[in-house]
Amino acid sequence: MIIIKLGGSALTVKDASTPTLDEENLDRIASEVSYYNDDMIIVHGAGSYGHIYADEYKIGDVITNANEHLRRIEGVCKTQTSVQQLNHDICQKLQQKGIPAITIKPSSFIVTNQKRIAVCDTTIIKQYLENGFVPVLYGDAVLDMDEDIKFAIISGDQIITYLAYDLKADRVILASDVDGIYTDNPKTNPEAKLIDEVTQDTQLNTTSNENMADVTGGMNGKIQELLKLAENNIQSQIINAQTPGNIQKAVSGQNVKGTIIK
Repeated sequence: MIIIKLGGSALTVKDASTPTLDEENLDRIASEVSYYNDDMIIVHGAGSYGHIYADEYKIGDVITNANEHLRRIEGVCKTQTSVQQLNHDICQKLQQKGIPAITIKPSSFIVTNQKRIAVCDTTIIKQYLENGFVPVLYGDAVLDMDEDIKFAIISGDQIITYLAYDLKADRVILASDVDGIYTDNPKTNPEAKLIDEVTQDTQLNTTSNENMADVTGGMNGKIQELLKLAENNIQSQIINAQTPGNIQKAVSGQNVKGTIIK
């Protein structure tokens, strides 16, 4: 079984002022994903569909009064509705490509505690897999047990870490908008070099990889989640979803330019 994370930055126009789908990218990516015909889970980021509202309503920040509580509720509603729309469009496209994609709504079965997964019953995911479906999950706004926070954003990166460990995935692929992890920010420094492999011992310039900074932790957040997988001997790879053919090669087991975390 593989778990593939489709970055919101590759599926949406992430810097857009309103939720905007990158329809051309989605069509191509869905076609490439369809080359895999074994057990698979897809997790996608929220991109401009989630980050705009999560940031505007400061979901995950400490709530200090009743007015803030009411505003957070409004933000959670808007965030959930928006990411569900994105998920609907993605699943519809996957189905058009012959993939039996089925939505699994994270906020319906995941609860966090201080923004980390505390409750997550994966029984339904296992049952869908056993019946030949491809479960599709996504970054979402969820309930949090911390009484000062009450609500949190659960990132797709945290979801894949939990599922990969719990379901004993064979491979994890992260398809983002960069080739992998660099020595510096590749979007601002043309001299930045791609790091082929990352382990716990790799010295990283953590401040330089904020080219993907967002409410879920950006590239640094991805690295930390994948290192947790590596501790449990589950290898993962970050590849560039913007490069045509990369996802097809990755799901087919071919070599792809990127960063391996092990």
